[in-house]
Amino acid sequence: MAYPTSIWNITHISMHVNKYAVYILIIFVIILVEDKMYCKYYGLKEKPFNVTSDPSFFFSSRKHNEALSHLLYGVTQRKGVIVLTGEIGTGKTTLCRFFLNQITKDVKTAFILNPSFSQTQLLEAVVRDFGILAKSRSRISLIWELNKFLLNQSERGHNVVLIIDEAQNLKPALLEQIRMLSNLETEKDKLLQVMLVGQPELNQILDLHDLRQLRQRVMVRYHISPLDRDEIKDYINHRLKIAGPNGRLVFKDEAVDKISKFSSGTPRLINMICDRALLAGFNAETSTIDENIINKCLAELESYSIGA
Repeated sequence: MAYPTSIWNITHISMHVNKYAVYILIIFVIILVEDKMYCKYYGLKEKPFNVTSDPSFFFSSRKHNEALSHLLYGVTQRKGVIVLTGEIGTGKTTLCRFFLNQITKDVKTAFILNPSFSQTQLLEAVVRDFGILAKSRSRISLIWELNKFLLNQSERGHNVVLIIDEAQNLKPALLEQIRMLSNLETEKDKLLQVMLVGQPELNQILDLHDLRQLRQRVMVRYHISPLDRDEIKDYINHRLKIAGPNGRLVFKDEAVDKISKFSSGTPRLINMICDRALLAGFNAETSTIDENIINKCLAELESYSIGA
C-alpha cells in the first residue's frame, strides 16, 4: 500500500523524534545512576550541592546573617512592609525558608511563589495559603475574610506574615493592592506584615511615582550580596559536612580559587560547579578535588560565568 507523502514525512519525523527521546532518556538515567553512585562512593547521605532552596543547608555568611536579622526585626517589631532583594542565585528563597523555620508558633505565615496572578487570583492565593475558607471568590469577600482572620489572630496575640517571592514580577496594580492590605491595622499594631522578596529590579519598580505610597511604608530594607571571597571555602565545607562525607572529600585551595573566580561568590553557581566537580572526581576515582578537575568542569559551564 502506498502511503501519501505527508503521512510518510510525519512517520519519518516521528521516528527521529522517538529516537531523540530515547537518547535523552538514556542520558537522564545515566546521570541519575551516576549521581547515586557518587553519593555512595563519597559516603554522602545526600547530594551536597543541589540548587534547590533547602533550608537545612543554610550558610550563615555575614550578609545572610545581617539579612536574617533584618527580617526577624521587621516581623517581630511589626514594621509592616519589608523588602529583601538580591541578584539571581544569592540565596533569597533559601533564606526565606530558613526564616520560616526560625519563627515561633505564634507567627502565622503565607508564602507565595512566582506571583503571576490577577488581583483576585493573588487574593485567592493569599487566603488559601493562610488556610482561610472563603465563602465567595469576589474581591470584597476575600478581603473581608482576610481582615476577619487577621483580627482573630491579633486577638489571640499572633503575628501574621505574608511573604511574596519573585516580587519583581508583580505589576504596579498588584503592588498597590498589597499596600492596601498592609494598611489593615489596629490602633497600635499592623495586622499584616508583608515581606517582598525579589531581584534588584524590585527596587526600580518601587521607585515608580505611582507607588510612592507603598515606598513610604517600607520600614525595613536589605540587599543580599554574594559571598565574600574568604567565605567560599567555608561555604563548600559547610555543605559537605551536612551531607556527611566524614572528611573524605577535600577541595584544594587552588580549586576553591577557581570556583571563586567563576562564581563571584554566587551560591547557586558555586553549587553548580561543585556538583560537576564531585561527579568528575567520582569518575576519576579521587576524593581530592583539585584545579585540574575544576578546569574540566569550567569548560562545560563557561557560558554561566559572571566572574572576571
